Amino acid sequence: MPPEKQTFFDEILYTLEQANRHLNLPPAIYERLRRPRRSLIVSLPVQMDDSTVRYFTGYRVQYDFARGPAKGGVRYHPRVNLDEVTALAALMTWKCAVVDIPFGGAKGGVDCDTTTMSRDEIKRLTRRYTYEIGILIGPEIDIPAPDMYTDEQVMAWMMDTYSMMKGYAVPGVVTGKPVCIGGSLGRNKATSAGLVTTVMEALKYLGIAPNGLSVTVLGFGKVGYHAAKILYDMGIKVIGVADSKGALYNPQGIDIDAAFAHKTEHGRLGGYNGAQEMSIDELLSVESDVLIPAALEGQIHAGNVGSIKTKILAEGANNPVTNEADSVLRKKGVFVIPGILANAGGVVVSYFEWVQDLQRFFWTEKEINDRLDSIMIKAFKEVLTVSIDRAVDMRTAAMIVAVKRVAEAVMVRGLYP
Repeated sequence: MPPEKQTFFDEILYTLEQANRHLNLPPAIYERLRRPRRSLIVSLPVQMDDSTVRYFTGYRVQYDFARGPAKGGVRYHPRVNLDEVTALAALMTWKCAVVDIPFGGAKGGVDCDTTTMSRDEIKRLTRRYTYEIGILIGPEIDIPAPDMYTDEQVMAWMMDTYSMMKGYAVPGVVTGKPVCIGGSLGRNKATSAGLVTTVMEALKYLGIAPNGLSVTVLGFGKVGYHAAKILYDMGIKVIGVADSKGALYNPQGIDIDAAFAHKTEHGRLGGYNGAQEMSIDELLSVESDVLIPAALEGQIHAGNVGSIKTKILAEGANNPVTNEADSVLRKKGVFVIPGILANAGGVVVSYFEWVQDLQRFFWTEKEINDRLDSIMIKAFKEVLTVSIDRAVDMRTAAMIVAVKRVAEAVMVRGLYP
């Protein structure tokens, strides 16, 4: 059993340790993979709308470059700290490796509450943050992207600020930006599309027919909503959805379009009359064929995992299941699709966007979706093969695939000087 009261980064190191039990890496390589390459903490003075100056703390952690430039999102959230950003940068390293795209891992964030800030304040914060981390980012070094409480507008401000620093337009410095300045078609729902692809592959492997399938989705933001919408449009019954304020349940299925319209109008799912309102923990205890946690990390923990009744758990969020809860799910026989595989669709299409920006040549949405589908299916089958061959769960199998690829790159490149 993993130790209690681990930090987020400790949780990630534990999964690395589990993978290394099968890989037996040379000690120097293993120790290398336990440490980020570079961590930057910046102080951000920002003029607020009332002319006062507030100071925010920002972070950018570059975990590994062995396979290519670092890649990872930027989140704005009052819970952001160095441990969280380091853990997410490590996850990005493994995520890029498990789907075999030529990126290392990075992550960034600012400790702030954008729900209390105006658009102009967020813009000034973004520009200052970009300026401060500008010494570390670039299309050949480190490419940020959207994450929690950041979006394509934030990426546009980052791209513009970096371009002003360089004196010419540099669209490849970020991904997830608007199409009109070099963004990619299909990017806004790529994470969800990739997640649904892995769920469909899991159903095939387990011999479960999609007809009559019931799905619960925790989180109704960028990933959760689009996942629910894709499944709903496929004719699959989404019986439960939740946002940060509460949950909805309807055993006959929820009209996702109507629920989304209600949330857009009222700012929450609560009050929607097409389903029963309940707490998130109550929804977790409802039986479903597929459970998709797509909100914060640590959403499923020792306190609520015992009530979960599902066959497949697909992680739409980064590390939504604690290590302690994960061991319980294994004992229950739940087929877990780990986040470094399940939610890798976003970074795959970010890679497509970066390639298109460097070439100044853009693909159709069908080309993007077909290539995304192909990469996700290939990655799922590779992880599943390792899971079967080594008799390990899918999380350990995904880490074995990812860590092996990164370790091989580190070993072949060697030490400098």
